[in-house]
Amino acid sequence: MNYSPEFKEALLRRMLPPNNESISKIAREEGISEQTLRNWRDKARKEGMAAPGIDAVPDDWSTQDKFLIVVETASMNEYARQKGLFVEQIKTCRDACMNANGGVAKEAARLNKELKESERQRKIR
Repeated sequence: MNYSPEFKEALLRRMLPPNNESISKIAREEGISEQTLRNWRDKARKEGMAAPGIDAVPDDWSTQDKFLIVVETASMNEYARQKGLFVEQIKTCRDACMNANGGVAKEAARLNKELKESERQRKIR
């Protein structure tokens, strides 16, 4: 199956620092095989993107991954300094954004399922 570059990039951002979501979680949520996600991560590593393993602690990261993370986050650190933000404040903002819609998607899916079921029941009568 072909996925758009934007979709791949969005999933890579989820599995790489600072998010570090597990590949198995992303695979379940998106319906993509774990191997496909690993292949994308490995390709990103080869292209110079910092992509340490999800379970790896920073002390176990390769020198290359450590350097790339420093380079990639330098502008973010500068932005946070200029705005007077702390890491915890940024995490709080990120979490609020990630949970902004709550269970809207699940509720919509449940309602669609109920609608289909009621339509099916109506056809049977």
